[in-house]
Amino acid sequence: MSSTYFVMPGDFHDQLVSAAYRARGYTEEESQSAAKLCRMASLHGIRTHNAIKALHLDDHFGSKAGGCVPAAKIEKLPSRYKAVEKWNANKKLGMATAFAAMDTCMKLADEYGSGTVSVDNAFHYLWGGGYVIDAADKGYIAYTCCTAALAEVAPFQGKFPTLGTNPHSWGFPTRGPLGFPICIDWATSTVAMGRVQQLAREGKQLPPGCAVDKDGNETTDPAKVYCLVPFGGHKGYGLSLINEILAAFTGGSLPTIRNRWDKVPPHEKGTCCFYFQCIRPDALSGSFASGRTQAQNVKAVIDDILGSGNEKSLLPGQIEAQAAALSNKHGGLLFTAAEIDAFAAVAGEAKVKFDAKSFKQVEV
Repeated sequence: MSSTYFVMPGDFHDQLVSAAYRARGYTEEESQSAAKLCRMASLHGIRTHNAIKALHLDDHFGSKAGGCVPAAKIEKLPSRYKAVEKWNANKKLGMATAFAAMDTCMKLADEYGSGTVSVDNAFHYLWGGGYVIDAADKGYIAYTCCTAALAEVAPFQGKFPTLGTNPHSWGFPTRGPLGFPICIDWATSTVAMGRVQQLAREGKQLPPGCAVDKDGNETTDPAKVYCLVPFGGHKGYGLSLINEILAAFTGGSLPTIRNRWDKVPPHEKGTCCFYFQCIRPDALSGSFASGRTQAQNVKAVIDDILGSGNEKSLLPGQIEAQAAALSNKHGGLLFTAAEIDAFAAVAGEAKVKFDAKSFKQVEV
C-alpha cells in the first residue's frame, strides 16, 4: 500500500535546520554539522533520527537543559599513544564533535593504519550510521558506539531502565563491488526510543515484545511506554553493556542520572561518551585465495554468503541505500504530513518562511 510523502529540497532542509540551531546560539560550523547529519539521516530513510529528533533532544537535554553548550571547545587530552586521541568535548554539540572525531580517526589511520578517538563529556550525536557511511565512502572501515542520551532500557530479566539504547555502527567501503557501503547500525534495544516517538507522532502501534508500561506489563501503545527491553534477550543486553563499560573506562558516570540534570549531583557527570575508530583496509591486507585482490576477495565472500538460495537476502545498508536512491529520484527528502507539521513548528521558532504547499507530493 502506497503512502503520500512531501518532498523537501535538501538545500532548504539544511537552511531550515541550520537556522534553528543558530537561533539557539550554536555557531555556524555547529549548525552546519547538525544540518549535514540530519540530512544524511533523512536521505537514507532514517525517520527516527532526523532533524525533528535532533531538536527534540536539544529541547529536553541540550542547550535548553544545560546538557549541551553552544560554541563549546573540544579539549584534546594528553595521550601516550600516537594513534589514539582522548577528548573532553565540554558538552559541545554532538554532531560537530562526531564529525571532527571521525575525521581525526581517518587522519590517524592514514598514518598508522588505524586511528581511535574516545570522547568524554559529550552530548548525543544522533545517528551513528551517518558517520560510518561517510567514512566508508572515503575508503575506510569505520566503527562508532556511544552511550545514549537516557537510560531507557532494562537489563535482561530486569524491569527498571538502567541502560541506554546504546547503538553500535559499522561501515565498510563496499560501494565499488556492491554500489553502496555496508552499514551495520543498530540500537541494542528491540526498538529505538526515536521509533517509539515516531509511531506516537504517526498514531501507530509498536510491535509486540518491545516495551513495558510503568507496571512492568508489555505494551504496544507508544504513549504508555515506560521502559524498552534489549533485543535478543541476554545478547542485546551484553551488547548494550559494552557501551556502558567502555564509557566507564573513558570517564562516563552513572547511566541512571545521564542527562537527568535535576538528579546529577555537583560531583557527578550527566554526559555521554563516544568511541570512534577507522581502519585503512590495506592495513589488514594479507594473502588472498586464488590470487584475488582484497576488493575481489570481499566481493567473493559476499557472493558466497548470498548464494545457495540466499539471493533475496538483503545486506545491512541496502535498505538505506534504496531509500537514498528514492530520495534522489524525487529530488529531495521525503517526509510524512506529520513530519511536515513538525518542521513548520521548527520554522516558526527559527523565523524561516515555510510553505508546505510549495513542496511537491509523491506516492511511494
